[in-house]
Amino acid sequence: MVVLRPFKGIRPEASHVAQIATHPYDVLNSQEAAELAQDNPYSYLHIDKAEIDLPSDLSPYDEQVYQKAASNLAAFLEKGWFVQDETPALYLYELTMDGRAQTGIVATTAIDDYAAGHIKKHEYTRHEKEIDRINHIDYTDANTSPIFLTYRQQADVKQLIAEWQQSHQPIYDFDSFYDVKHRVWMITDPQVIAKLVTAFKSIDYLYIADGHHRTESAVKVGLKRRESFPKAPADSAFNYFLSVIFPKEELAIWDYNRVLQVPIPADLVAQLAQSFVVTPLTESAYQPQEVGHFGMYVADKWYDLAIKAELIPTDAVGKLDAALLQQYVFEAIFKIDDIRTDKRIDFVGGIRGIQELERLVDSGDFSLAFSLYPTSMDQLLAVADADQVMPPKSTWFEPKLLSGLFLHDLETPN
Repeated sequence: MVVLRPFKGIRPEASHVAQIATHPYDVLNSQEAAELAQDNPYSYLHIDKAEIDLPSDLSPYDEQVYQKAASNLAAFLEKGWFVQDETPALYLYELTMDGRAQTGIVATTAIDDYAAGHIKKHEYTRHEKEIDRINHIDYTDANTSPIFLTYRQQADVKQLIAEWQQSHQPIYDFDSFYDVKHRVWMITDPQVIAKLVTAFKSIDYLYIADGHHRTESAVKVGLKRRESFPKAPADSAFNYFLSVIFPKEELAIWDYNRVLQVPIPADLVAQLAQSFVVTPLTESAYQPQEVGHFGMYVADKWYDLAIKAELIPTDAVGKLDAALLQQYVFEAIFKIDDIRTDKRIDFVGGIRGIQELERLVDSGDFSLAFSLYPTSMDQLLAVADADQVMPPKSTWFEPKLLSGLFLHDLETPN
């Protein structure tokens, strides 16, 4: 079973929601964030990436950045740009992109469920990124960004969500980046809340779709609060973290592609032919249409690389396309063993289009590019259920959850 808990949400005042809600902090660098928020005092980036309001030569991990985030959050509340609900509630967050909708339950989930393995992960985290969000949560005393969770759809949960949406007006309804429509409903009926909480008790596992660093950071801050306040009640807010929970059947993983800046061997095709069936293509912007196939763009030409069947292992991680490309191309040919740290490789989310791969290579910024078939939700859950981790940058979810729509007050005692 997993614990679902309503909370007193901190959220935008309705007339400012479209100006406040913005890209997640981890898809923008400091310069991009500053440019996006330059003429918008309401932008949540003033809280989520508060270095934009400080001298540009200051490290984004300086203590002053987290102090500024806390003071900006306090200012948003004081000015009424943010409001806090008086009673605990659950929320529904619907995102619609290209005619496809996904609806998640916004709630808080238990750090004990994560510790016990009822909230499963599929990625490693990096210490420096954890420290950043630990400090951000610590100074603001709030979960400032939600964790993106998923679960196997339950008929009773689906029905409860649909009934509430059909019988109530959303509190937010606006369009944002990439023409995505965002709608939010607030569930205040104690009986409906109780039904949803009870329904999730029959769900064995939740899975992190996106937000591994935020999860680790939120859990560690909660445990730190628990140690500092050993007599605090078990249902204290800091024992829970902010989550948006979507059924996996409604989610879409996009391709997550790779570009390399490496010398091109004269016999590259011959080396590839040891592990792949290599087919030159006449088309441009090649996107593979099935697992086990990869697009390669080099010297103004696309190739289809089909992995040889006898090389595909049976384990949940090893048979992933990202793992096969890593083993038989990046390691075998280019000696790139750690794609998390090697500066010769970069990653391009599918939202930017296959044409972006061509542009990056044609410009000389990179020497070749690889397009991948998207990882499936079933593959993600299979890896998590096997208590394994996926190769870095295996999944790119769209649409992205906007930041600034919900915050969870940890309510730390004075």
